[in-house]
Amino acid sequence: MEIWPAIDLRHGKPVRLRQGDYDQQTTFGDDPVDFARRWQDAGADRLHLVDLDAARGDDPEANRAAVRRIVEATGLPCQMGGGVRDEETIVALIDAGVSRLIVGSRALKDPEWFTAMCDTYPGKLAAGIDARDGLVATQGWLETSEVTAIELAKTLREKTANIAAIIYTDIARDGMMQGPNFEGLAEMAAATDIPLVASGGVTTYEDVEKLVAMKMPAAIIGRSLYDGVMDLTRVLAIAE
Repeated sequence: MEIWPAIDLRHGKPVRLRQGDYDQQTTFGDDPVDFARRWQDAGADRLHLVDLDAARGDDPEANRAAVRRIVEATGLPCQMGGGVRDEETIVALIDAGVSRLIVGSRALKDPEWFTAMCDTYPGKLAAGIDARDGLVATQGWLETSEVTAIELAKTLREKTANIAAIIYTDIARDGMMQGPNFEGLAEMAAATDIPLVASGGVTTYEDVEKLVAMKMPAAIIGRSLYDGVMDLTRVLAIAE
């Protein structure tokens, strides 16, 4: 199972939000490159980046320099989400060295565009499906749609074979240190053949072991690493 240690960026600094709430932010230092190198030194061979400013429609350039520095400093494959809503942004981030981009809100609102972009940039785009009570949340989790996460996954799969992955996040579990929604992950995994990345709530070594037992292709881990609840080196050993 691939492990993607998370680095969430706001105003160029590494932060974490509680349940996606911008008013419940914890800042972890000034330089996200320090965290990137920390994860790399612990054995990480890939990184998950989130642009929180762009996700909710703020300055799309606020974290670009930090992203480029992380890519250049580590040389690791990085996937990134947050505010990827047009081809100009896709091109700019690929040019910045990002290996894979996660499209959330626009994949829901304009699946024709998203799947066309998947075909234009095969293997470069993943669908970020963030769910609240099974319904897709958008705009940096500030809005909830009437479309279920599974319906969206099936729709996208019908339209293209070139989606790199689905990053599936249960918002209620994200940053809460309560474990992932295993039932929701199992339902999503059964719904399509798109590689699934578990995100949100992976807190204990037992969580990691259970995801491995489920044959989950990949998982993103954030707050439990920042808070020292889990050691990344041990997580990687379990995943392997």
